[in-house]
Amino acid sequence: MKPVLLVIVTLIFSINFTSAQKADALHPIVKGFGGVYEIEDAVEIPENKKTKILVDLIKAETNRGNPAAEPDFSKPIWGLINTARLLNLHGVGGVSKENLEVIVVVHGTAVMSLFEDKSYQEFFETKYDNPNLPILDALHEAGVRVVVCGQSLLARDIKKDQLFEHTEIALSALTTISKRVQEGYVVYNF
Repeated sequence: MKPVLLVIVTLIFSINFTSAQKADALHPIVKGFGGVYEIEDAVEIPENKKTKILVDLIKAETNRGNPAAEPDFSKPIWGLINTARLLNLHGVGGVSKENLEVIVVVHGTAVMSLFEDKSYQEFFETKYDNPNLPILDALHEAGVRVVVCGQSLLARDIKKDQLFEHTEIALSALTTISKRVQEGYVVYNF
């Protein structure tokens, strides 16, 4: 009887300890998306200084970790979620929104994540609205610029009026990335 009681007490203690350690996710910069957690003993934290980030968004993965799975048209793509996490991690680390200069350069299959609802439904033959639009709005609200590759649009016969309203068009993703690297941007590939 005592070993069973000991196991039960141990389980209860570990459940309470785990719950106490994992607080609610924080969204200091991108509201509602990409929740992150403070790490009490972290020794590597960002400095609150001007930080230039370029996200090279090329894949339209919705099922991260299982590339063979069918896309889930009801979920935003992983790269946009991770972009929100990236900004929120900087925020939790003490970097102010004003010190973040972030550009998301979209090309490849990720271009279709920028469709407004009607174009999204027609292109993917789905009843779902584009689940990426709320996160794109939140990123825009956080000061992120979304720039799409003009070459990718041309190759897919996509017009600007089919896209998220705050999308900017570049000559190409490749030239935008090389230009911004020379300006000191750190590049993340999602």
